[in-house]
Amino acid sequence: MPTISVIIPAYNAESTILDTIASVQKQTFSDFELIVINDGSRDRTLKLLNEIKDSRLKVFSYKNGGLSVARNRGIYHAKGDFITFLDADDLWTTDKLELQLEALQKHPEAGVAYSWSYFMDDKNEYCNTGQPILFQGNVFANLLTWNFIASGSNPLIRRQAIESVGDFEPSVSGAADWDYWLRLAAQWSFVVVPKPQVFYRQSSSSMSSQIEFMEDCQFKVLERAFQIAPKELQVLKQASFAYVYRYSSKLCLTRIPGKEGVQKARQKLCQAIQLDPKILLQIETLKLIIKLLFKTILAPNISEHLLQSITKIRATDVQKLNI
Repeated sequence: MPTISVIIPAYNAESTILDTIASVQKQTFSDFELIVINDGSRDRTLKLLNEIKDSRLKVFSYKNGGLSVARNRGIYHAKGDFITFLDADDLWTTDKLELQLEALQKHPEAGVAYSWSYFMDDKNEYCNTGQPILFQGNVFANLLTWNFIASGSNPLIRRQAIESVGDFEPSVSGAADWDYWLRLAAQWSFVVVPKPQVFYRQSSSSMSSQIEFMEDCQFKVLERAFQIAPKELQVLKQASFAYVYRYSSKLCLTRIPGKEGVQKARQKLCQAIQLDPKILLQIETLKLIIKLLFKTILAPNISEHLLQSITKIRATDVQKLNI
């Protein structure tokens, strides 16, 4: 029986799936099974998967059901004592599984181990690490106001924790990750590996580009979470909704070109500030304001070049050190 089950949902992933699987095969911890759910791909994804020679790889094909359904199908097939998910366009550093498993073994009370992330663009050229996160133990309140896990490719989860919360919820597919982490955090302690180990690709064709849909799903997730939240945490509701508007503002700025993106980003950020004025004191808000000023005052190509040189490093340089 493998110690860890790695689940990769794949839909039309021919351009990235081999690199993603290679980042799993290069793990320093090798006692895993690699389950790929081919979610109705119409490109060369299945052909490429069938060419991989690795006894740990298991491929299951279904009609397209979406990301949440694919993950649930992966859980059904999983045999490991620990389960982790990896999106078909993301990557891991070589020590991701080893260090997360070690963290859970040192903290038997914890159900989830997570790491820091590199945020990589869709051209695989630039990435940044965001701010260090050190939340451990009962992180439910922290997760209510900020999805610091960032992506579905991050946590390693005990099977008992998976079984205690059940499946991913397809009805909030635009925020199903956050919903799942909140349900886990309501019952289980979390432990952090204080190191960037996940390359999270932010593609213009990804779910995060569907801004209004994603925002609606996030609000639904928060409404559900606050229904089970204790009374003393109800005061966080406005801050939680403000976080969603700020995140939408960031997406508008990066996903919608030209003046329209700047205008919508400004509107979303104003909504966030109206809900929770204290958000102005947070670093992420200040960074967003600076980006808005750059894009308002300068020509698009000049502002983009300046922002990349100030806030990002080349993804290729980072990958040489970590993968």
